[in-house]
Amino acid sequence: MGLLRIMLPPKLQLLAVLTFGVAVLFLENQIQKLEESRGKLERAIARHEVREIEQRHTIDGPRQDATLDEDDDVVIIYNRVPKTASTSFTNIAYDLCAKNKYHVLHINTTKNNPVMSLQDQVRFVKNVTSWKEMKPGFYHGHISYLDFAKFGIKKKPIYINVIRDPIERLVSYYYFLRFGDDYRPGLRRRKQGDKKTFDECVAAGGSDCAPEKLWLQIPFFCGHGSECWNVGSRWALEQAKYNLINEYFLVGVTEELEDFIMLLEATLPRFFRGATELYRTGKKSHLRKTTEKKLPTKETIAKLQQSEIWKMENEFYEFALEQFQFVRAHAVREKDGELYILAQNFFYEKIYPKSN
Repeated sequence: MGLLRIMLPPKLQLLAVLTFGVAVLFLENQIQKLEESRGKLERAIARHEVREIEQRHTIDGPRQDATLDEDDDVVIIYNRVPKTASTSFTNIAYDLCAKNKYHVLHINTTKNNPVMSLQDQVRFVKNVTSWKEMKPGFYHGHISYLDFAKFGIKKKPIYINVIRDPIERLVSYYYFLRFGDDYRPGLRRRKQGDKKTFDECVAAGGSDCAPEKLWLQIPFFCGHGSECWNVGSRWALEQAKYNLINEYFLVGVTEELEDFIMLLEATLPRFFRGATELYRTGKKSHLRKTTEKKLPTKETIAKLQQSEIWKMENEFYEFALEQFQFVRAHAVREKDGELYILAQNFFYEKIYPKSN
């Protein structure tokens, strides 16, 4: 542009700038249209896949009495928090589904909105509970916790999840929006072209790295209530803790993902048989790493840790970590640097009346 100022008269310079601006707007509009078309294509493919499965079940014949074996009448919901190794873990489920004979379904919400409308909540609950062709099923998506009992459902799905140190999660998400990852390296990201580091963003008081952006894991566990999404709500934090203890089968942490997978294999082998070995020795196709990520300085971390929002999100993370380590301590033993799942440690006796 400096050379243009020297060579062109002012009117032509202005025309060149306007032309460049129009070209940029045109390109952005075309990119938006391509992204919308891609979304429509993905939804069309998903509908086609569903129809194929339903037709295959129809050809094979309906299940007897439309009932399922107890082992098959199971649904797991993994309402994954963004940037907590959720794609890495989900890809293990995809790798195992054919071998272990279950279905994996991605819950793709418009613009990744984690809060469903009331009518969509009703549709989703009905789908999950009555869609027998998809059982046993593993549903995953970026949605907040949904209480099925609220809709009169007696046999609720099994909820699992993974959470992460809140600052590490935010840093990973910040760079992901700018540089993507090694999973889909060619995909254009929302903030692509912004080269500002996380440290520079925090120093400048940028919105993408503000403490308010830390508020995500608490509302994901809290649910669909309005107070859950009220940033800094103490009630939301306590509700998230309650749900973690009472509504989730197991919640792991990113930093100890292998132990989380080991516990799932021991307790839910219908889905996770072979998961630990795959994680340890597989081709690692399930692993995903954010590109160009730079660790924040101690000064940046200290600045974020001054906020009440970080203190609450960190309190929830520490609470989840303590609960996970408690569960693990009662389920495994260490030998020669390796963890081993404990065998059954109870039995029945004094059984009356005596059988003849």
